Amino acid sequence: MSQKCFKISYPSLHSGTDKSLIKFISGTPDLAALFFEGEEAEETRRRFFVTDATVASLDCMKSFISKFDDGVCGKDCLLILGSGEPYKNIESVLNIVRAAFDANFTRKDIFIGIGGGVICDTTAFAASIYKRGTSVQFVPTTLLAMVDASVGGKTGCDFDNYKNIIGTFFPATKLFYFPEFVQYLPENQYNSGLAEAFKTGLLFDQALYDLFKNEAEKINARDSKTLELIINKCVKAKGKIVEEDFTEQGIRAYLNLGHTFGHALESVAGLGSITHGAAVAWGIGRAVELAYKKEYCLQVFRDEVLSILKAYKWDTEPVPAFVRGGGFSERLITIMRTDKKNISDKIRLILCKGVADILIEEVDEKMIASVLK
Repeated sequence: MSQKCFKISYPSLHSGTDKSLIKFISGTPDLAALFFEGEEAEETRRRFFVTDATVASLDCMKSFISKFDDGVCGKDCLLILGSGEPYKNIESVLNIVRAAFDANFTRKDIFIGIGGGVICDTTAFAASIYKRGTSVQFVPTTLLAMVDASVGGKTGCDFDNYKNIIGTFFPATKLFYFPEFVQYLPENQYNSGLAEAFKTGLLFDQALYDLFKNEAEKINARDSKTLELIINKCVKAKGKIVEEDFTEQGIRAYLNLGHTFGHALESVAGLGSITHGAAVAWGIGRAVELAYKKEYCLQVFRDEVLSILKAYKWDTEPVPAFVRGGGFSERLITIMRTDKKNISDKIRLILCKGVADILIEEVDEKMIASVLK
């Protein structure tokens, strides 16, 4: 298998590490070879691996999982959690902490999350609080985790049907990217990751935006070369932003495009009922519609963005078809008021004037309601 690497550096904070080493590894994912036969086998620290039942059941994971007898392989341990958003909770975080403590792991050992955004976020959160902080590494297995969740150090879990209310900033020391994992994803999870990648293009990269605009057929077909290009562009773009603004005091907030709308939609629908990416894509559509209503962008830009969203079968209606019950805008806005990105009692949104032309604004609730009906 071939590899290529680059680094992301962080400011001197109590964040667990001052840089992340990212390794892109081609070919079929072989974690047994990576951790027990390659250079990672020389690791002297104990490793506490965390994955979920879905990832553990993949054919490419059999040789790795078989290494563990009752969750133990030599000095290393493996914990398999339930799969999906319903398990992104404080109980899962504490299950990781408890299992590591029972196995006598120290703060000098390593937690390694193997999975999508839920596993990356909960494993890193557990690492950040375990004995006041131990190192964490990731093997992201979903497109969403590769292009977004695993990069940049945000950790956490949901709480009382609200997204990511509890968490820390605690980046991984190493990330091992196998783009081939994307080919194992069900369609809805693949589509979810595409939404975060499209967001990155809209925010920072005209060429990536144009790729989504012009190559929908290749992207929807999971063309390997196209996907590797998308993943590389997203990781580099997010890495650059994180280096500039690690704790989201300025430009990193742009990465929340579509998320205030999207997180609220996930809560209204019931966490786990729709994918994060589907909610974010819908939120991007609402944010662009709002920018048009405020005369920040031209109609041709709004129409083009909505057209691209439709090309990937993302919902662009003001009220998604699956939403049940009345009072949708009131329910959504009530949740948007609690969003952690707000810095006052007003709702803070990311709006687009054009590709890579972004602003942050506190928006009147009546104006928000106007794009929700």
